[in-house]
Amino acid sequence: MPLSRRNFAKMGALGFAAQWAPHALAQDAAIPAAAPTAMQPAAMQPSGRRIGYAVIGLGSIANHFLAGTKISAQSSITALVSGHRDKAERIAAQYGVPTTSIYDYENFDRIAANPAVDAVYVALPNSMHAEFTLRAAKAGKHVLCEKPMDVSSAQCVRMIDACKAAHVKLMIAYRLHYEPTHLQALELIRSGKLGTLGSLDANHGGNIRAGEWRLTKALGGGGPMFDHGVYPLNIFRMLTGQEPIAHQAMISTPDRDARFTEVEETVQWLSRFPSGALASGTASYGVELGGYWRAHGPWGWLQMTSLTYQGQHLTGHYASQPVLGAPWVEVDIASTEKDPMQFTRQVDHFSDCILHDRVPNTPGEDGLADLLALEAVYKSAGVTL
Repeated sequence: MPLSRRNFAKMGALGFAAQWAPHALAQDAAIPAAAPTAMQPAAMQPSGRRIGYAVIGLGSIANHFLAGTKISAQSSITALVSGHRDKAERIAAQYGVPTTSIYDYENFDRIAANPAVDAVYVALPNSMHAEFTLRAAKAGKHVLCEKPMDVSSAQCVRMIDACKAAHVKLMIAYRLHYEPTHLQALELIRSGKLGTLGSLDANHGGNIRAGEWRLTKALGGGGPMFDHGVYPLNIFRMLTGQEPIAHQAMISTPDRDARFTEVEETVQWLSRFPSGALASGTASYGVELGGYWRAHGPWGWLQMTSLTYQGQHLTGHYASQPVLGAPWVEVDIASTEKDPMQFTRQVDHFSDCILHDRVPNTPGEDGLADLLALEAVYKSAGVTL
């Protein structure tokens, strides 16, 4: 029987799927059973109160967040933080933000006195994440921080500690954790349809334009691992439910390309997990890799295409019974959701956590785990960050 999005839904609710994250670093903090899942986003369960967000940094990814929050049922944009006043005023007019709620990076700390701001969304270059997370926590605001969490695991620890000390929530913006097709894939894997995973691979990357801030180590922290590589790293951890224990990596930076004077072009690596599963990943700033992942077990395999803001398509098959020769169940589930719905689901999950005092599904400990793995990948390649 082919497994489509429609008949998959008949297999049952996905409540457990929201609890996938391997919170070894969070001491296995459990998500309460009553928490809404990403298949049942808070946007479908309005509470009557909206959480107000200040967007810090108005670059390209912030545009998706702004649009996603605009169609949210319990989240809204109430302040903007930018180094470009004219740009901020244009966006403020579009989203109904008063000009008195526009801040720059120097006077950001005044946001503590703005009761319309409950939380901030940090969409700055990687090396600025820790600074503004710490400042937001000091101002008493919850923090939704883009990935990677920062450029070092030490900074991630500071961010976690600061938010805990200030009694504010910290969530890392892993939007694919709230995307329905990924949750359907996780349901199949967690239910044992593939058996124990033995082999995984994932690629993510593209041909970056010259002059982007990501090509400077001071802002990006490093090369494509900090931008594209964090996706495979996080997906491997998500699908296995484990933390990697060993890595082998190689780095390539062709001399012919003047873009790569500070950071590398391509990284390939292999990670081993406690179960014995091996996962291979590639991240690049010079090769059009697109984005996908594959997971293989003794009884079947799954493949996801598109790690971007829409177009997810899950295919594969698994044995109808865990015996050799059993008929295959075909999987073919295509998402129909369009950008910016992933951002709507993500922001409303965080708003729901704030409103009901719940632990986010992707807390700061999840971002820290990825940075620890990322640093280990570089170390295995002989690179000190």
